[in-house]
Amino acid sequence: MHKVGNTAITAVTAVALCSGAYLLSGGPQTGSPPQPSAAQAGSGRAPEAPGAPALPPSPPDRVRIPAIGVDAPLTGLGLTPTGSLDVPPAEKKNLAGWYEAGTTPGETGTAIVAGHVDNAEGPAVFYRLGALEKGAVIEVDRRDGGVAVFTVDAVEVYAATDFPDEKVYGAADRPELRVITCGGGYSRGTGYRGNVVVFAHLTGSR
Repeated sequence: MHKVGNTAITAVTAVALCSGAYLLSGGPQTGSPPQPSAAQAGSGRAPEAPGAPALPPSPPDRVRIPAIGVDAPLTGLGLTPTGSLDVPPAEKKNLAGWYEAGTTPGETGTAIVAGHVDNAEGPAVFYRLGALEKGAVIEVDRRDGGVAVFTVDAVEVYAATDFPDEKVYGAADRPELRVITCGGGYSRGTGYRGNVVVFAHLTGSR
């Protein structure tokens, strides 16, 4: 497991995100969520890319990803009894969460945002996360009235059995963001077999 802030998160990432309730109820007729192409993969960090100065700590209230139509409120997330990242209530399909025991988006370190790909009613907040591309913008509204602006460095998909917790949750010396949902192959018995992870770094604020 790896520590983000002062609390450890196991490599069993957001298991409850990945039941695939929509696909189980007939969702395949409208297609599965998009998955990132090999062209969007990367190291998870672009050292040559210019960054912006870190912001002071401030809890986030909302996340927007214009390229895939995301505009959602954020709720605080903790850990499950087994140490994996908890998830927002499944019935609230346009709600995402952030790991509130760790870094707040915009301050130095690795901030974590997670949300469902679907629920029993249909696509949820991060259904199209796998379609995001390098260079896309992610905006996070903060309670101090500011907006942290991130640029996507990579979009990758990992099997649950081979999740790189150090790469995803590891400490960073600049303001970085991870956005996580379900992905990979799908099984009616187990749901989604992995996670889509977006890697981004702070490039501005307003």
